[in-house]
Amino acid sequence: MKPVPGILNIAPYVAGRSEAPVRGPVYKLSSNETPLGAGRNAIEAFTAASVGLNLYPDGSARALRQAIAETHGLEAGRIICGNGSDEILHLLPQIYAGPGDEILFSAHGFLVYPIATLAAGATPVVVPEPDLRTDVDGFLRHATDRTRIAFLANPNNPTGSFNTSAELRRLRAGLPEECLLVVDAAYAEYVDAEGYETGAALVASTPNTVMTRTFSKVYGLAALRVGWAYAPAGVVDAYERVRGPFNVSAPAQAAAVAAVRDQAHVAAGRAHNSRWRNWLAAEIAALGLKVHPSVANFILVDFDRTGPRTAAAADEFLASRGVIVRAVSSYGLPHCLRISVGSEEGNRAAVAALAEFMA
Repeated sequence: MKPVPGILNIAPYVAGRSEAPVRGPVYKLSSNETPLGAGRNAIEAFTAASVGLNLYPDGSARALRQAIAETHGLEAGRIICGNGSDEILHLLPQIYAGPGDEILFSAHGFLVYPIATLAAGATPVVVPEPDLRTDVDGFLRHATDRTRIAFLANPNNPTGSFNTSAELRRLRAGLPEECLLVVDAAYAEYVDAEGYETGAALVASTPNTVMTRTFSKVYGLAALRVGWAYAPAGVVDAYERVRGPFNVSAPAQAAAVAAVRDQAHVAAGRAHNSRWRNWLAAEIAALGLKVHPSVANFILVDFDRTGPRTAAAADEFLASRGVIVRAVSSYGLPHCLRISVGSEEGNRAAVAALAEFMA
């Protein structure tokens, strides 16, 4: 059988590499994973849940939704949980868009957005991204009466830039009323910049905004695939009708409950990231490379477009030294590499390898 039209036009998502052709230490700085790992409480909760592997999980994720609500001061009834925030990002276009509809996202936005758009049969509308920052005015210029969803990552991956609360509100006010604004705040816990908001307040004050979050980053639960969203009641109702009946496993729910209540571990991750992100940016800039400002747990580094010091050459050289970073040509940035903030050893190894490459 042939897939429905459009499916084979989708470029599969390609994750960052995870292996290097070396003997000795390998530092994986390609996937924006926290170097602190999961917190002790989350690990203990995950282990304890192993005694009930023969039982189906709570399909409503009630305890997890309640823990998220209590931690963030939200309404539990407006929280939905998913198999990573990716599941939520995939299902929203299937719920609200289809052939003839349009979905907006930024030129260097998360690769899941075009995949989810095309899978729903909708038309992707790519908004140019001057200065590697989501352009609110560009979104508004590209919006039409066919626009059903606008995806905005805040902070954005892989650029590390963010949009202010005022910009989000201006965007929401200017989009068509029937357009759902989806604020993907996967890296929200790392942001310490003035003027930033996660999107939760906008969800609370408008009927057509969704904020998505994840446990894969600062909480260190990437392997368990747990995400959540804060949404209007109508969106919650529609999502609950189409999601898988047991989409978040019991061990994942248990670990996430413990993780979201362990805000001391979050604070430790945030502090580590702030220190070493700034250090990485300063050290790499001192090598003569352009480092784009970032509020997330990674930095984006520019290399020469031609010659011996291209991003592709740097990527291979770093791998030969046991440092794995992320090529971002699939994001339309072939001249850049994204480097995640890692452990102290990993960060120092990355700078040393880059210094050798640039020498």
